[in-house]
Amino acid sequence: MTVENNKKLAAPETPLRRFTRHFFASKVATVGFILMVIILLAAVFAPVISPQNPYDLSSLDVMDSRLEPGQQSADGKMTFLMGTDEQGRDMLSAIIYGVRISVIVGVSSTVIALLIGLSLGLCAGYAGGRVEAFIMRVADIQLSFPPILIALILLALTGQGVGKIIIALVAVQWAYYARTARSAALVERKKEYIEAATCLGLSPTRVVLRHLLPNCLPPLIVIAALQVASAISLEATLSFLGLGLPVTEPSLGLLIANGFQYLLSGKYWISFFPGIALLLTVVAINLVADQLRDVLNPRLQTQ
Repeated sequence: MTVENNKKLAAPETPLRRFTRHFFASKVATVGFILMVIILLAAVFAPVISPQNPYDLSSLDVMDSRLEPGQQSADGKMTFLMGTDEQGRDMLSAIIYGVRISVIVGVSSTVIALLIGLSLGLCAGYAGGRVEAFIMRVADIQLSFPPILIALILLALTGQGVGKIIIALVAVQWAYYARTARSAALVERKKEYIEAATCLGLSPTRVVLRHLLPNCLPPLIVIAALQVASAISLEATLSFLGLGLPVTEPSLGLLIANGFQYLLSGKYWISFFPGIALLLTVVAINLVADQLRDVLNPRLQTQ
């Protein structure tokens, strides 16, 4: 059998295989993806894999307060691999639960902001005129303020809580997606397939959802991946300042804040290990997002 016949018999490469081949071609991105998967699994199965429920008061002992990493509990039944905090909570368990809350807040706020920004951006890009001008001016006003300032004002007005900080993060993020979706929609709207769909008498809703939306998604996926890391970082900053999540639902930022006062007294582990967990989470997500940006690059797809 000739080489040409072999090529004809070879199955064509599917988009998923091509995406996977390009994505895992980078060793750095592969390491970041594996690390991100481990973090996500730890967040999902936190109640199962945690040595202790750090927020069950009946399981805490004051005698275990501020123990160094590797020491055992007062009753000798448990070894604290990362030490304990001032309340006697196992830092490893607290970090796993903290990662869970941080990931939930980051992913939830990003998904909601993506849906809102994508809808408004597509509306502005396809409709044009006064609708586009109004939506973009509102987005410009929102983007003119520092994100942390907007979040601080909203949380100062509404108070603490998971739902309230998600709302604050959505208010910070939606404009990024709106501007990106609008720019992509303006480019795609001028192409022949949109004109053909319009000439066929298809409704604007069908044109937007069936034709315009799929071609505007790649840049938005990249921004969403980057914004998850940004949302987690911003939430940690707000919690560190005492305006994020309450003490009953501590994220990584609040865990870092709880041990900040002990850094100079030698009890570094109370803030150090949550800080490392936050750093690894943000770095892993950013590595995956950077590789997504390269893989979803149209120039790369044409090669």
